[in-house]
Amino acid sequence: MAHEYGKETLSKEFKSDLKGLPDSELVEAVVALANTDGGCVYLGVEDDGTPTGVKQKHQDPIGMAAMIANRTVPPISVRSELVGDDIKVVQVEVPKSQSVVSTKSGKILRRMMKMDGTPESVPMYPYEIATRLSDLGRLDYSAQPVMESTRDDLDPLERDRLRKIIASYQSSDRNLLELSDADLEKSLRLVVSVNGELTPTLAGLLLIGNEEALQRLVPTNEAAFQVLVGTDIKVNQTYRGPLLKTIEQIAESFKPWNPGTELTVGLFSSVVPEFDERAFREALVNAFGHRDYSLLGRVRVLVDDAGLTIANPGGFVEGINVHNLLTAEPRGRNPCLMDALKRTGLAECTGRGIDRIFEGALNYGRPLPDYSRSNRRGVSVLLPRSVPDKAFVELLAEERERSGKSMSLDGLLILDKLKSERRCGFDVLSGSLDMSDQRLRTVLGQLTEAGLVESAGVGARRTYMLGAKVYRRSGRAMEYIRQSDIDRVRYPELIIELMHEQKSVSKNDVMELLHLEENQAYYQLRKLVLEGRAKKVGSGRNVRYAAVR
Repeated sequence: MAHEYGKETLSKEFKSDLKGLPDSELVEAVVALANTDGGCVYLGVEDDGTPTGVKQKHQDPIGMAAMIANRTVPPISVRSELVGDDIKVVQVEVPKSQSVVSTKSGKILRRMMKMDGTPESVPMYPYEIATRLSDLGRLDYSAQPVMESTRDDLDPLERDRLRKIIASYQSSDRNLLELSDADLEKSLRLVVSVNGELTPTLAGLLLIGNEEALQRLVPTNEAAFQVLVGTDIKVNQTYRGPLLKTIEQIAESFKPWNPGTELTVGLFSSVVPEFDERAFREALVNAFGHRDYSLLGRVRVLVDDAGLTIANPGGFVEGINVHNLLTAEPRGRNPCLMDALKRTGLAECTGRGIDRIFEGALNYGRPLPDYSRSNRRGVSVLLPRSVPDKAFVELLAEERERSGKSMSLDGLLILDKLKSERRCGFDVLSGSLDMSDQRLRTVLGQLTEAGLVESAGVGARRTYMLGAKVYRRSGRAMEYIRQSDIDRVRYPELIIELMHEQKSVSKNDVMELLHLEENQAYYQLRKLVLEGRAKKVGSGRNVRYAAVR
């Protein structure tokens, strides 16, 4: 059948065997897939997806798997099998490599998309090998010594800046201040011993290297701060200096473009900036700490009508994506550099700086940070413009006073979801929040107990909405009433549905299902009987109700 195998993709490669495919070409196709995301090679299929079959010598799947393992370094363990009825095709399943693999002759390839949207296998260049290994957690590029540099390339003024930063942050490692300059650099792995000489690492040059050495030895180090008002460019500043200095300069340049709103909560009044300062700092430090320094490009900070965008070259590392940012195990592209930033106090010491970025929005009832523009080439986060939600801030303050602690990030995420969606079933909450079902049930229970959330229904039909005191606090009592009225309109439908599931229901079943008092449950059942939609089964205490079919 023509086109039986569809189209080629980054994870699917077709190879014709009409003229007898050389083993070397098959091995190269396998290597390219392994160095990308894995996938399948179909031997005996034309480029348009038409199966034409394999020759006799390729109809031994076990022998083919052994040949591929023998001709790849390190050996790739594939799974081969003959598929197809009339026309035999060999399907070779290729796992994603957790390293960089090559053919035995030394060819290293990867898959990529051409301009016309079709895939191809292309050579993997040295800088791409470094990126691949760092993405997989197999190489800390920032910990590598820069062989052309010496300690003379480190700037004494930047070393003093480093000490001042350590002294100014409570979360820093204060023991570092007691060390000599050389021991400080060794402790933070800013230098390593090479042939008996202390040589700066990439992290060392990035943090305290002088600008001339950085431009000569790390040409990828660049950042920009831009401000657009409409289409007018108000600020367009480029930075090529050491990171500690650059971070301070960008933070100073950003201040005038981050106006505040006066917010009074209880007896206290404060000015709340448009963009949370802690979230801004964490996002900025993360951009420098996690960017790919083997790629040309720059960390870009943009303030425009939409909000604040911070972007950096290099996509998320292996295992992290836009959907699991808040729960994935913290792991960066440059562990040495990030460790130094944490110990200086600039970065969140727990590695959960991403939590701070989200909390910076959620604590003021603002929209969530938007990472949707991130891709394989770079990470981009947008902090949208929004005024703080005064009622929501007051609610959190009241809850903090009641419980003696701040709301958890999970609790904030649930409240934010219910605030935007009005009402959600458990499955919707579970599907949209990166949280285990057990954790979600626990936090929902805590929020319900605190009166911040109310639920209706049981089992799969249970839904959740913000509690009455939340709506009252925000001056939206009528909205709460409307939401409650919607539930009442659905009562008969929910009771009939339960009748079909259980064949019959008792008054207690309805009380549990709809969270109603005894007389309210009886009223709903009696109404269904009078309407002819339900009938009584039995009498007295054992009376039950069944749907009329």
